Amino acid sequence: MPLDPEARAYLDYVKSLGRPPYREQALATVRERQFAILTFAGEPEPVARIDERTIPGPGGPIPVRIYTPMRSGAGLLPALVYFHGGGWVLGTLDTHDNVCRKLANQTPCVVLAVDYRLAPEHKFPAAVEDADAAVMWVAEHAEEIGADPARLAAGGDSAGGNLAAVVALMARDRGRPPLAFQLLIYPVTDHYAAGMASYAENAEGYYLTRDNMMWFIDHYLRDARDRDDPRFAPLRHPDLRGLPPALVLSAEYDPLRDEGERYAERLRAAGVPTRMIRYDGMIHGFFRLPLAMSRANQAIADAAAGLREALAARLS
Repeated sequence: MPLDPEARAYLDYVKSLGRPPYREQALATVRERQFAILTFAGEPEPVARIDERTIPGPGGPIPVRIYTPMRSGAGLLPALVYFHGGGWVLGTLDTHDNVCRKLANQTPCVVLAVDYRLAPEHKFPAAVEDADAAVMWVAEHAEEIGADPARLAAGGDSAGGNLAAVVALMARDRGRPPLAFQLLIYPVTDHYAAGMASYAENAEGYYLTRDNMMWFIDHYLRDARDRDDPRFAPLRHPDLRGLPPALVLSAEYDPLRDEGERYAERLRAAGVPTRMIRYDGMIHGFFRLPLAMSRANQAIADAAAGLREALAARLS
């Protein structure tokens, strides 16, 4: 379908800023400017409680933010370990704060957001190691944060969706923890040179460009050999059987559209209960910008419903 009018208006606004591609800017400048889009995230949604703390990680303490929902009720809640997007180079706990608040309240569940190490200061697989450590920590300390270790999910958007898919594979291969669900929001599942049609169709003009994805991945990976590592490209893993149920969200005008949808297809082919939703007319990043693109509200509701249904099934 045509580009959504709200997405077009947002792209016109971004274009009016006159900013060059990422590779033509200093990294510090790109990181400073990433907070400008929080104008479109909306006012922080109230939650019952927020705890800032650190947990042990392979490269040192990992900062995390724990959200307890407003409608917590009695007993232990499900838990979602959430990994922010940003190409493994950008993103913080603050850039995805309102997404975590909304998912916590609408599911409801305890959300633990992870401030994993970023590239290029910390190359692959540092982010993967931190993400895996966070999932293991929640599984082992769930009751400490009011969560049920039997109802544990991993999720994230873009590079965070990549990390969620990867830690689900690692948990399966290790035999623990038994994840109940994976929420993959326009995830990276392969390399930009893998021949995806969406990379050609949406290479320019739709917020996330092919050039910027090249910049992200080239900052993240150590060398070309990492491109085939399933801890970077889960689509290249030979066996996806036995993974937890998944919800995969994609956007029509997104270079990452095809690799996310192919991953959903491979999960289904491997016998993994998987739902795939494409948001026609939408662009990469829309999920966390509800004031710019109102369909983000539906996507967040869909994500929360997927979590709620899958995690409730663990009680039956």
